[in-house]
Amino acid sequence: MNLSTQVKHLVKKELLLEWRSKYALNGVLLYVVSTVFVCFLSFVSIEIITWNALFWIIMLFASINAVSKSFLQESKGRHLYIYTIASPIALIISKTVYNVLLMLVLTIIALSFHMVVFGRVPQDLPMYLLATLLGSLSFSTIFTMISAIASKAGNGGMLMAILGFPVIIPVLVVLIKLTKNAIDGLDRSVSWDEVGMLLVINVLVMAVSLLLFPYLWRD
Repeated sequence: MNLSTQVKHLVKKELLLEWRSKYALNGVLLYVVSTVFVCFLSFVSIEIITWNALFWIIMLFASINAVSKSFLQESKGRHLYIYTIASPIALIISKTVYNVLLMLVLTIIALSFHMVVFGRVPQDLPMYLLATLLGSLSFSTIFTMISAIASKAGNGGMLMAILGFPVIIPVLVVLIKLTKNAIDGLDRSVSWDEVGMLLVINVLVMAVSLLLFPYLWRD
């Protein structure tokens, strides 16, 4: 099978497994909804800057919970089976594509619920939506690769946190600045530098994943 066919079948496999268990989607949705509701009960009324910070804190931990299972919860038998039928490039691409789709769904649901509960809407909503979609894309690509690395070592959950912290902080800084511009309704030309930076980060992370994962997968 060529690369595109392998990726298609592996993504389909991920979707079927998720549909049968619904572990990631239901678990993370419960986390997001309950966290937003607890924040609402605690604050009732908050400034929109605090509202923005709470949203990214919630999405950061939701993405870790959703994406970390990509490799950490795969059995050794399934790893060996996939190793015999698919290339490592197809595997890392399929995992990333699936996690991107999952995070896009979670982000849209979380943002909608967050706005409805607190009654806050950014002045430039389309730019804010673009920022959240780029954020979900960044979280997916970064944590997919970190999950692959952590799965090869003991105590993968701890390693996820150690490796993920220095990588995700610069992304969060850019995302907060970009969403702050959207909240204030600034001219969109001010935000294109941040949008470009996020795109570059995603391209670099994906390129590093494609280069390093085949060597990691052989181990």
